[in-house]
Amino acid sequence: MSVYENTKLILENIGSTTLVCITKTIEPERINEAIRAGATIIGENRVQEYEDKRDDILPCETHLTGHLQTNKVKKAVRLFDVIQSIDSLKLIRNIDRRARDIGKVQRVYLQVNIGSEPQKQGFEPDEIKNAIKEIRSLRNVRVEGLMCIPPFVPPEQTRAYFRKMKALFDEMKQENRDNIDIRTLSMGMSSDYMIAIEEGATMVRVGSAIFGKRKY
Repeated sequence: MSVYENTKLILENIGSTTLVCITKTIEPERINEAIRAGATIIGENRVQEYEDKRDDILPCETHLTGHLQTNKVKKAVRLFDVIQSIDSLKLIRNIDRRARDIGKVQRVYLQVNIGSEPQKQGFEPDEIKNAIKEIRSLRNVRVEGLMCIPPFVPPEQTRAYFRKMKALFDEMKQENRDNIDIRTLSMGMSSDYMIAIEEGATMVRVGSAIFGKRKY
């Protein structure tokens, strides 16, 4: 099936859940196929890769979904509508400062290390509430969601992690005020996005199921 057909099929399957097309390593021509099929959001893992190809991509909302290095913050704030990969207070304070410099309120999601894996970035689940208290004092960021990448396990085994994320999401929505407006739960990728939806995802991030296996 073509990129166009894959995108159409996934949009039909996920109903009201929001689709983010993960476009890492994908050339603009194929990204535009997905947009023409109805995709409205693309997600890039690397700031520089998106900057290099953005002029050739049709208008759409843009999300940064990969780890953001300190030296790329200024550029990321200028380029992306949403930064999903907020993994520390240090990073979000830096983003707030850079957004203030250009008169922008940067939309962000907090990345949760839902499997408590030492090799992964993100807030531990029990750190999120205290992090939100710290973030309330920032004026140029708006926390709109939570995001996770579960451990690399067979798809059905991700269900327990998604369920844990949904419980945390429901709890954190009660903290909504000031610059906290948590309404998006971003979880689930090509291998497990339907399981994520069953467990409460409001947004899924799909790449290879649309574009095929990546060539590095």
